[in-house]
Amino acid sequence: MEGSLQAAKPVVLETLANACSQNTDVLKPAEQKLQQWETVPGFYSILTDIFCNHTVDANVRWLAALYCKNGIDRYWRKSAPNAISEAEKDMIKERLVSDFTEPVPQIATQIAVLTAKISRLDCPRNWDSLLPTLLSAVRCDDQLIQGRALLVLHHVTKTLASKRLAPDRKLFEDLTQDVFGFMLGLWNSQLSAFFQSASQQDESMSPMIDRCRLVLKVLRKQVCYGFKELAKSDEAMNFVSNLFPQLDALLDCRRSLWGNHAMLEKCERLISSVTKVLLDLLELHPTSYVHFIKMTLTFVVQYNFTAKGLLFERFTVNCFNLMKQILFSDVYKPRKNKEEDACPVTLEANKIITEFFSFDTLAEICRRLVSDYFLLTIDDLSTWEADPEEFCQEEGGDSYKYSLRPCTETLFLTIFKAFRLSLTPILLEMVQAMQGPCDPENLAAVLRKDAAYNAVGLASFDLFDEIDFDSWFTSHLLQELQVKHKSYRVIRKRVVWLMGQWVGVKMSVSLRPVLYQAVLGLLDLNEDLAVRLEAAQTLKTAVDDFEFNTEQLLPYIESVISLLFQLLKEVRECDTKMNVLHVLSFVIERVGSKIRPYIASLVQYLPLLWHESEEHNMLRCAILTSLIHLVQGYGSESTQLWQFLLPAIAISTDTTQQPHVYLMEDGLELWYVTLINAPVMSPELLKLFDNMPPLLELGTENLRVCLKIIQCYVLLGMRDFMQTYSEVLASSLRSLMTDIRTEGIVLILRSVEVVLKAFPQEGPPVFQSMLPGILNTILDGEENCVAMAMHLSLFARILLQNQEFLWSAIQHTASENGRDTNSLFGALLDHWTDRLDIITQPERRKLSALSLASLLTQNYSVVTERFGVIINCLVEVLHDVCKVDDEGTMTDGLVIEGEESPVDDEQDTQHDKRKQMLSRQDPVHTICLQSYVMSQLNTCRQNHGQQVFDQLMASVDSEVVNQLQSFCH
Repeated sequence: MEGSLQAAKPVVLETLANACSQNTDVLKPAEQKLQQWETVPGFYSILTDIFCNHTVDANVRWLAALYCKNGIDRYWRKSAPNAISEAEKDMIKERLVSDFTEPVPQIATQIAVLTAKISRLDCPRNWDSLLPTLLSAVRCDDQLIQGRALLVLHHVTKTLASKRLAPDRKLFEDLTQDVFGFMLGLWNSQLSAFFQSASQQDESMSPMIDRCRLVLKVLRKQVCYGFKELAKSDEAMNFVSNLFPQLDALLDCRRSLWGNHAMLEKCERLISSVTKVLLDLLELHPTSYVHFIKMTLTFVVQYNFTAKGLLFERFTVNCFNLMKQILFSDVYKPRKNKEEDACPVTLEANKIITEFFSFDTLAEICRRLVSDYFLLTIDDLSTWEADPEEFCQEEGGDSYKYSLRPCTETLFLTIFKAFRLSLTPILLEMVQAMQGPCDPENLAAVLRKDAAYNAVGLASFDLFDEIDFDSWFTSHLLQELQVKHKSYRVIRKRVVWLMGQWVGVKMSVSLRPVLYQAVLGLLDLNEDLAVRLEAAQTLKTAVDDFEFNTEQLLPYIESVISLLFQLLKEVRECDTKMNVLHVLSFVIERVGSKIRPYIASLVQYLPLLWHESEEHNMLRCAILTSLIHLVQGYGSESTQLWQFLLPAIAISTDTTQQPHVYLMEDGLELWYVTLINAPVMSPELLKLFDNMPPLLELGTENLRVCLKIIQCYVLLGMRDFMQTYSEVLASSLRSLMTDIRTEGIVLILRSVEVVLKAFPQEGPPVFQSMLPGILNTILDGEENCVAMAMHLSLFARILLQNQEFLWSAIQHTASENGRDTNSLFGALLDHWTDRLDIITQPERRKLSALSLASLLTQNYSVVTERFGVIINCLVEVLHDVCKVDDEGTMTDGLVIEGEESPVDDEQDTQHDKRKQMLSRQDPVHTICLQSYVMSQLNTCRQNHGQQVFDQLMASVDSEVVNQLQSFCH
């Protein structure tokens, strides 16, 4: 392609045209060809020529620009594989800024973004002509050229401003110094021209306001990111100061455009853009913004808390956020310890804010927020009527930045916290005025009451000492719930929300049953759906409280479960179903095992919901979470859920099924809780393990829970499981050991340990392929103490339980390493005894001692040569595990006798009981160490004869011998 660009261009053009086709038979081959050309030299030059040629079809040009833009992301950097050559780069850059007459706005935007992407990498060092070229085009009298150049300049400025490294920031500051004055002059002239045009209702006002907005976007980035200290630039400070009268003029202009919808919308966008400049400056330059605090607050109050009222939502939201940010800013808050506060900016800001917010101003703002902005609108009520679920969707996160209601509530809370002493009596007065009976037919009165109650709920923490909620709840709010008029659903919904706001703040525990009764009444099938959804959320809040008492909820639990199920079946939206399911799941979790008698209906409904949610993976995740809590509540009785549970687990953890990407984490957790509560193994549950090997291949993200599941299978399935899956298990665990962090290795070895505990004879051969690695790790001296302790413990267990197998493994390892077997075994013993102290867990220390003691009867020179070291280790561990009982007898504290550690505790899962049963069979808990050591020493004496035995004992330190003898009595 590089050799004959002109010849290749028609082919590329035809392929792009095919890629725009609606016919997949034409589209797919074209896309594949374009993908193949991505790394061919000259391809992006051809694309640039195509999208810059105005005679080519617009769809083809747009696609060419898109492919070029994506290619720059991948291949423009010099270090990128198949990087675009410098010659081709130069040609592309020259072509991009050679013509600013693109007629199609969408393509113009693509070209602007593409240019900005290149500027991020090349400007200014490798493209120093870009900005002068753009500024020259911006000065052009031709409106199209000027508009397109401004569009490119906007995207370039936005991109360069986003770079955060110190050298890049310095470059952007230098750029700002060069062009800020010019852009500021352009802004003032363009805005004046627009006002003149708008006063005459001229047709040219539309492109003029578009240019104004583009210039302002450039200035916004420059003023926010182009100055280290804004206050040191007179030009910048004058620009910000002039924004307030310019906003006044724009708002007046907006009124004159009423009836011209397109222009009205553009004017509102420009007004919003100006307020965004102020918001950004307040956030990024709070110190310099002190000069504009009074202007800002005066402006916000003038246009939002006077008779002018709500102008348009985006403007109000930005104004409210300006006021909120001023009150919220740490820079403007004096420290509580006045002596520490020496910052003059903070003192000045605090003085301005305190003087501005006089009692009368605060009172007016508070009253208008509650009585004007908190009121539900006609649109709100229409949405409630048409779609209650949409009406109940909560706006969280950063929604206060964009949405009026959360923005209003956030401002109210910020002001109330800042001026609580002044505003509390005002708010209480408003609530008391609304507390009496309200005519349900008077919708305006109902909405005013709702707004007042909303304010009290939002400020609940700040009104803790001012309101006796118990008294208000019993004497007034409960009566409000009895009014069943349709219009009064607004108050019923607000009251149940209010209960949720106050239950964790100041509500007596003794009143919880009354709250549950009230919630039950509002969950009733005949109640409004929005009220029922709010009641469900209040129930969750009450159950989530730290003073929650299960016994208080139990009398209502059957009705609660039934009504929540009914609600779950009625709602349509996935998000709503998830919310209700979350409430249900939470109640089940909090009530625990006491839920068992009440959840038969859940077993019937969840399979249906699972089937219906096939296309909604997030809802299925919520169902899996509910099932986890359900199985935990059901305990061993959860077998009656298996018909539904096991297929759900199978789909969620099957890596060949697409949904596993979303469901795997919850599916694995459900699999685990199902196993730990399972009383028996079933063929279907055993078959589920087929999903495990591919899950282990995915890596370490879910390794911990996968290994816990494996351990459950070993203890639950025992021989059936090992006969079916031992080879697969060993292979999977061995492959995991090759590339994994130490923490993961320890987890894997613990799973191997469970198998060795459960199958003392058959277990070691299963992991035959892993044993050389364990032996070599011991010999190499693994640095991590926890990992080494695990390796030594596995070595000790195999030695104690299947000595014959261990000898053969040592012989094999010695042969492979070209060493003598005795020499290798001696080295293993030396590492073991030297590093015994890193084994800190008493059970594992005793296991090592039992294994070492088992060697005393062997007639191996490697053992007799280390007799003294072995006795030393044994005495050390005897001190750890032996204790004197009440009768003064020395006993082994790790031996479990009789009914010690009962296994029928209600809190224990079936898996806990199986682990306890296995522990009771473990040599660590069945063999008394001191008796075993004495027995082994006696056998050693018999095997070697008294003379040799005395010689061996002589190699032991006399103090150690004395301590050993103390354990014999």
